[in-house]
Amino acid sequence: MSLFLPDQLSSFCPNGRILGMDIGAKTIGLAVSNSDLTLSLPLKTIVRKKYTEDIHRLIPILREYEISAYVLGWPLHMDGRRSAGCDRIQSFADEMLKSEVVFGKNPPILLWDERLSTASVQEMVDKPVDKMKASGELDALAAQVILQGALDALRRCRNA
Repeated sequence: MSLFLPDQLSSFCPNGRILGMDIGAKTIGLAVSNSDLTLSLPLKTIVRKKYTEDIHRLIPILREYEISAYVLGWPLHMDGRRSAGCDRIQSFADEMLKSEVVFGKNPPILLWDERLSTASVQEMVDKPVDKMKASGELDALAAQVILQGALDALRRCRNA
């Protein structure tokens, strides 16, 4: 199995760029790491349809950036309990693991705590949330925050 929770970070060993994903019910925010795995950059937001269509729209991104691993936002409650959104993310990750043609065999997928990622975006950007949401910026920036948090933790884990 290549699905990792934050406490399994030391086992998460990407060998290339990582795609960060903030998967909501209506949209998926995307961010990509640099090849050194030190920096995340927001890419875009795609509007969700159904899983097969969502994946079809990810394929060009996976190829262009030579993605080797994935960080998915894991929407825990503030007290650390699993939210209903975790079931949606778990289902998406399970489908990714089954889609070998697209993602390869056993793609490394890290489920990363996304609590306060939207609040972090609001602090970074001086724009109304509704305008950022409408333009798709909010979800891509949230994916960037999620991915950067994982990259920072991965670097600390490797340096320990």
